[in-house]
Amino acid sequence: MNTIKLENVTRDYGGGKGIFDVSFHVNQGEAFGFLGPNGAGKTTTIRHLMGFLKSKSGHCTIDGLDCWKDRDKIQQRLGYITGEISFFDDMTGTDFLRFLASYRGIGAKTRQKELLERFELNPKGKIKKMSKGMKQKIAIVAAFMHDPEILILDEPTSGLDPLMQNRFIELLEEEKAQGKTILISSHMFEEVERTCHRVGIIREGKLAAVDSVEALRKRHVRPYTVTLDTQDEAESFAKDFGGVRDGLTVTVTTKQSLEEIFMHYYGGEKND
Repeated sequence: MNTIKLENVTRDYGGGKGIFDVSFHVNQGEAFGFLGPNGAGKTTTIRHLMGFLKSKSGHCTIDGLDCWKDRDKIQQRLGYITGEISFFDDMTGTDFLRFLASYRGIGAKTRQKELLERFELNPKGKIKKMSKGMKQKIAIVAAFMHDPEILILDEPTSGLDPLMQNRFIELLEEEKAQGKTILISSHMFEEVERTCHRVGIIREGKLAAVDSVEALRKRHVRPYTVTLDTQDEAESFAKDFGGVRDGLTVTVTTKQSLEEIFMHYYGGEKND
């Protein structure tokens, strides 16, 4: 079952900016990674799913609900982290989380305490005095505390240190194990590679690829052929590097990382 579904969604801002004929789905219980550089169309796509933007053409739904017409129902049911965090700065973190709990009608039925402890966050101070990392933690707690079945996460670890990034990845793995449906847009290839089965790569507003990580790797393998001087050297080399030997020649095939595959679609190598 397609929990999240986009069909030929287009929003043209002119000058080649926007998204064009974007179609993909996220199945129930699936974690889907959405990759692309700044300005490629990731956030615009997500804003359509959240009902913040209405597409010029095409259609998108979440759990069968129209993302524009039923946006109030959708927003109450899912967990969302925006790529551009904006809070009521005069509130304390505690007040903001209490406000959200009241808005969603969850009362005491919340994972707030557990999440605050996991991310070592004291939310009592004024939000406007918090660091970028602290604000990001507030956003994470807000998105997960009502235990939603669907999560839409736009650059969720922005501003977090490596320890907290790892804790977030662990949280995502736990959520995935519970059958949650997750769409994650990220520059952090490790978190996508560790948590997502399928990925979509967007380039200049158009989808360049949608497939499983493993299928993308198979399409972008790199074979290297080495000729050795003796049979013994060839046999030893093949054994050490997992190659296939044909006489004095050994062919070694290497799988590329998700980051290297991503760079392929953008016309360059990782270290260009």
